[in-house]
Amino acid sequence: MALQPEGTPCWADAMFTDLQGAKTFYGEVLGWTFAESSSEFGDYTQAYADGKAVAAVVPPMPGQEGQAQWCLYLASPDASATAGRIREHGGEILMEPVRVGDFGTMCLAREPSGAVFGVWQGGAHEGFEATAVPGAYCWAEVFTREPEKADAFLTSVFGYRAQRVADGQEDFTMFSVGDDTVLGRMRMTDDFPPEVPSYVNVYFTVRDCDEAVAAATRLGGVLRFGPMDSPFGRFAALSDPQGANFSVIDTTTKGEMPRTEDVT
Repeated sequence: MALQPEGTPCWADAMFTDLQGAKTFYGEVLGWTFAESSSEFGDYTQAYADGKAVAAVVPPMPGQEGQAQWCLYLASPDASATAGRIREHGGEILMEPVRVGDFGTMCLAREPSGAVFGVWQGGAHEGFEATAVPGAYCWAEVFTREPEKADAFLTSVFGYRAQRVADGQEDFTMFSVGDDTVLGRMRMTDDFPPEVPSYVNVYFTVRDCDEAVAAATRLGGVLRFGPMDSPFGRFAALSDPQGANFSVIDTTTKGEMPRTEDVT
């Protein structure tokens, strides 16, 4: 039995060559504290917001060094079965399902338009201990130049209900599990350099978006977009000093919620 409904974002982690640098940056920007690294699991280090586990950072394994990036994990009651559906619908398995002690089972995959994500079958580690509070994950969006491929894949593999935002100029779709909207998909425009591949952008809640942006840029992060007001909160897109993209959002809302329509 799944600890969370299938397809629900349940965890996020990132590999950083400079692990201490990442801890310093996110500790300042998001207020995280960190557990002791687990040498048994490659110095995997959990991050906490107000004592609740909200993410993890880890150094890359030898030969896997590269630009840092956040990985979002989607819940599954059976990681092997999910991996089979990923293949069936045109995705690629980058890491076969593997049991991580008694914590759970994970695999890594790439959807057909190129965005990398994880699958997590929870065991002793169920996933986020808190969401949508300062320092914690609250939302994610798949950025892609081939939205038709991504949309067909996500709805087929995870059974999402898709709703298109009918207002505005952007090509934006939201995916729901039951009554809960759990994930977004944004078409990448020409504003994105052509060498930037499809990716999953994670959002973390902060108390004050402008203060978080100021802290991030002071510590070597790069402001990519915003801060901007929205009906969902004031948000900004950033890259950390090691190149990992993420966004921050607070609870200051302005404007009306967008109108949506079911995608048939």
